[in-house]
Formats: sequence, structure tokens, C-alpha cells
Amino acid sequence: MILNRRVLNRTTLDRQLLLRRAALSPAEAIERLVAVQAQEIDAPYLGLWTRLAAFTQDDLSSLLYGRQVVRGSLLRGTQHLALAGDYTWIRPLTQVILTRARQASFGRATQGVDLDELAQLTREHLAGRTLTRPQLRDLLLRRWPEADPPALGWSAQAMVPIVHTPPNGIWGRRGATPFRLAEEWLGRPLETAPPVERLVARYLAAYGPASVRDVQRWSGLTRLQEVVEAMPSLRTYQDTDGRVLYDLPDAPLAAEDVPAPVRFLPWFDNLIVAFDDRRRMMTAGQQKAVCVGAVVHPTFLVGGTVGGMWDLRNGVLTIEPFHPLPDDVRGELAGEAARLMAFAGAVQGSITWLPPGDRKPVGPPGSAMA
Repeated sequence: MILNRRVLNRTTLDRQLLLRRAALSPAEAIERLVAVQAQEIDAPYLGLWTRLAAFTQDDLSSLLYGRQVVRGSLLRGTQHLALAGDYTWIRPLTQVILTRARQASFGRATQGVDLDELAQLTREHLAGRTLTRPQLRDLLLRRWPEADPPALGWSAQAMVPIVHTPPNGIWGRRGATPFRLAEEWLGRPLETAPPVERLVARYLAAYGPASVRDVQRWSGLTRLQEVVEAMPSLRTYQDTDGRVLYDLPDAPLAAEDVPAPVRFLPWFDNLIVAFDDRRRMMTAGQQKAVCVGAVVHPTFLVGGTVGGMWDLRNGVLTIEPFHPLPDDVRGELAGEAARLMAFAGAVQGSITWLPPGDRKPVGPPGSAMA
């Protein structure tokens, strides 16, 4: 069966809770999405707000303080929020990604550092307490005084399952990142050999139908072709370019004529980063504007696909459409923008509309690009 991009678009939006706001709890939504992108502190709050019928900032903060949801390095080695139970098996699967990324970024700067010893010392220093990255780095420097200090801190985070505890991850809170051993914070050990098939199945439930390359781009794992092909009962389709797409056998497809409301997506939103082939969501030209290096800009959806970019700073929500918009669409966006600003606490804020190409690229608040 061949699936056109419109069917793929609507099916993905449905599974991503973007065709209608869902009557799910925040924990249920995070489980549905497998893990929520959290490289920018406030982004998960906005990503859940745009997907759920009822959601407040305190809803997610309570889950973090209550240890039902944790923040740490997971998919692609980047920061995510995940349910505590999901973290225990996803984190071991992503160790290979973190090890590879550490070697690429800091291998030369940590020559002479025994990584097994580094991991053991990291565990000893963190046992029973919370340390910031600089505090842990300074303790490790006593053993390797000639090593590059930042490289030691980041290497420790890559080699040992560490979570970032509240107030890290709380709306509007930035500062030193606290480190805590994941097993201690969760009160349970991590799984020793979780099956990668579990991750593939969870991905397909939330993002499918999708190709093997899509799964690999989303997860950061490689060499999954044989794994996926060997999974029993997966259903296969083709897209209009002949690519093989996989899906769960009982997962429904959405009709291509289902209406899609406007939606605002935050920095690094799951929907945008979940595919190798992102044409079901935007054109190649739009992708170049949205995905710049490691940065994925906030976008808004019009008619189910990316219609432009936006940003909220200092009480001003800036909207930059990629193309001229009809008055009724601008009105719908303005209404959704007002609700977004109210959620973000910018009740006295204003909206600025920019023509395509007028906005200077900036990074997330608090980043080096900002």
C-alpha cells in the first residue's frame, strides 16, 4: 500500500496529539511521546500545553519534584524528559550514543584518562549527594590535574547514568546543573539488557509509519535495519518515493482530509526532530530555515504543515510566516498566540508579524546563540 504525504502528515499529527488537544494527563502524554525534548528548559511545558486539553506549569513541575518524570541525556544523547520507568530502560540503550559522542567531542582532551576509573570515581563522588557539574569536575581534577576541565565534567555525564534534579527543568529556572545518580534518585536499578525492539515499537506508536532511517535519526542508534526487518507482525507500506515504511499492525491511519488546527511548537519539538525525511511536515527549503546546525527553531503549523517560525522574548511574540497568510488564518494564529502568551505569563504581551526572511536567527533563551 502506498501512502502519500498527506496521509502521513495527518497520521503523524494524530499520534502526536496535534489534531485535537487530548484529554490525557501530562504523564500519559510524556509516555505517549516516549520522551519529550528538553534541551531548552521551558520547551517541554509548551510542547505539552499545545497537545493537552488541560495543562499547567505546576502539573509538570510536580511530576519532576515527585520523581515520576526525570530529566537526563537520552535519545541522540540530548536532554529529554521521560517517565521514571521509561528512563530505566531507555538510558541503557542510549549508552552507545553517549559513549560515541563523548569520544568525538572530548576524546582528544581526555587522553590518559581511564574511562572505567572515571566512571567509578564519578559514582563514588555522587554517592548519596547532589553535585553541580563544576563541583564534580573539580573533584575529578584531583585525579587528573592535566586533563581539560570541561571535558572531564561532560565525560562523567556521558559515562554514568545521571539525572538533573529540580529545580533544574522547572519553568523559568536556569543556572548550575545538578547531578544525581539516576539509580539513587529513582530508587531502582536500571535495566541491564533492554531489547531495542521495545524502543522501535514505542517510536512507531508515536511517530509511525516511518522508515528505518527515521527511527535511527530520532533515536541516534544505528544499524537497525535487520532489527526492524526481524520484528514479527510489523506492517509495511511505501511512500510515494518508494521508501519502505513500518508500522504497528493495529495502528490506524488518519484520513487525509481531516482538518488540522494551527499549533505552536517549541524549540526542538519532538515532531520536527523525529524523522530523517521531514517532508511530511515541511519543504526542504523550510527545513533549512528551521533546522540550523544543532538548533531547531520554534515553528507553527498551518493546515497541518510548518507555516513559519515564532519566538517569545520580553513579552513580545514574533511570528514570521513563510508565505502570506489569509486573514482567517492570521486570526486563528493570533488567537492561539494570545493563549500561548497567557500560559507563559506574558498576559500584557504583544504580537509582532514579520515578513518572510526578516527575522535574525537567534538561539534558545540562555544559549550561546541568544
